[in-house]
Amino acid sequence: MSELLSLPPLSVYVHIPWCVRKCPYCDFNSHAADPDSIPVDAFVERFRQDLNQDAPLAQGRPITSVFFGGGTPSLLPAKAIGQILESLNSVIGFEPDAEITLEANPGTFEAERFADYRAAGVNRLSIGVQSFADRFLSVLGRIHSGDNAVQAIRQARSVGFDNLNIDLMHGLPEQSIDDALADLNQAIDLEPTHLSWYQLTIEQNTEFYRQPPPLPAEDTLWDIQQAGQALIDSAGYHQYEVSAYAQTDRECRHNLNYWQYGDFLGLGPGAHGKITRLDDAGEIIRTRKTRLPKDYLNSERPLIRMEEAVTEVDRPFDYFINTLRLRTPVSLTHFEQMTGLSRADIAPQLDALEAKGWIKRTGDLFSTSESGYLYLNEVLSYWLSDE
Repeated sequence: MSELLSLPPLSVYVHIPWCVRKCPYCDFNSHAADPDSIPVDAFVERFRQDLNQDAPLAQGRPITSVFFGGGTPSLLPAKAIGQILESLNSVIGFEPDAEITLEANPGTFEAERFADYRAAGVNRLSIGVQSFADRFLSVLGRIHSGDNAVQAIRQARSVGFDNLNIDLMHGLPEQSIDDALADLNQAIDLEPTHLSWYQLTIEQNTEFYRQPPPLPAEDTLWDIQQAGQALIDSAGYHQYEVSAYAQTDRECRHNLNYWQYGDFLGLGPGAHGKITRLDDAGEIIRTRKTRLPKDYLNSERPLIRMEEAVTEVDRPFDYFINTLRLRTPVSLTHFEQMTGLSRADIAPQLDALEAKGWIKRTGDLFSTSESGYLYLNEVLSYWLSDE
């Protein structure tokens, strides 16, 4: 049934693996480094090789968005970011209104570069604040202060960034409801166009996993979530994904492409990609690049660490783990176009979930219900079991 498959939009994720310090909660592919020791030129050259290798996977599509993640992408000078964008444009090409996001730390060192990033082609900034309270920043291992964060956001606005995200965490060690709402109020006062507000989770292979901090009780976490969402809503931001809130028409287009099961090239150490290949009988592939920076930069080592097809059996779960995070409905037609499967392949699961009240259906459209959102993992498990 793969003849149903269509090519979705194409994004690019660029992974910058270095940071000044590894935070105790972080399980991303990040590696502490002195900013002056980062091999910038070698990285840009290897990136170009990576891009040229993956370019045929674009299959004639222009790039709709680029996201520089990490690590701390703002450790790279603006010249290097500009060289990467120039390479992407010359090898594949951009949509005229492509969204270009750079993650940045709010330290003085990075903030001084904001104007240069804007001139290099970055048009959206995502600032990793996490908290405005110094005592929580200390526990989280962050190297900036609350005042640094406020000043960095103001600096970003002053140099022309009118599309700005603030990353903020809640459920921090010994955090109260008042503490969490104080962070949110400070963020809202700075008027970002987008908020990423998510709960701290303890991941394996982190310092917090080895030495767990005293997290708030479950009842407190629930109260923080409910009070915080009410505050965000009252400030004019709408929730369009589990932890993403935006002003009108200011959703992150790059992340929307992920959640709508679009395609993306993953470039840089450890970067993941997802590509639809119509020239290979409707194959959908997942890729991952060589993880360690020293191996990625070694021209004698392969760039691709993993490439595997998403089987037809696995495609429903692969699709829904993204799309059911969204608040907006998904169409059965979209499911067929993006997976190459028929709606009949998922009818039993949809019937069962609707009977439980975990999804809502109207004609061709369906979405996760309010109760389904609370049990999203259980909803997704319907495509991992025989139910």
